[in-house]
Amino acid sequence: MRRLDAIIFDFDGTLADVPLDFDFMKTKIAALGEVFMDERPVPDGTPALEWLDRLSAQVMERDRDEGMEFLSRGRLVIAAMELDAARDGCLYEFTRPVLDDLKARGVAPGVISRNISAAIKKVFPDIEDHLQVFIPRESADRLKPDPAHLLQALERIGVKPGRALMVGDHPMDVETGKRAGAMAAGVTTGRIGAEGFAHLEPDFVASDVAALMSELKRSGLI
Repeated sequence: MRRLDAIIFDFDGTLADVPLDFDFMKTKIAALGEVFMDERPVPDGTPALEWLDRLSAQVMERDRDEGMEFLSRGRLVIAAMELDAARDGCLYEFTRPVLDDLKARGVAPGVISRNISAAIKKVFPDIEDHLQVFIPRESADRLKPDPAHLLQALERIGVKPGRALMVGDHPMDVETGKRAGAMAAGVTTGRIGAEGFAHLEPDFVASDVAALMSELKRSGLI
């Protein structure tokens, strides 16, 4: 295997411990949806952002202005929860050293996230000093697991997907990497254990990013 030119990380649960409750987020969206819909919507396996988009589109079919109001209020609910969680979040001790070590080795570190930059920077205010590319939700053309999110980051730093690794604590991060044509690694610092990644056949699974970096060094990838 050739050495990597870039490693792109997820943020929440991968580089930082951020106690964001996505189930409660969808409960709040459902409660808001009941105001605009005939009945309270029931959360399913769809991520909160996409679920809100789908529900608001249903309302727009009946009344565009109400649908837009629902979408706007729902986005505010999500952003408020992200900011609240960030206030209680903390950066993992290994994060800055890992990112700086990658830069010193000539490997471009980056972050792509479905979270907003304001929330991320509450936890990691100097994040852009340690990265070569940072694409939070508001800067993304399309959000992971759409591979466009990762490809946008790689294009910005001029790295081909085959020379990059996507790292995250959720199966959608591994899915994003695979769909983009990059290598992919799962870490179990979030809510997902190693078995939760198995069906996607990631290139690596590690207990955390620091352990993953040790494995990449042994493999000669960095």
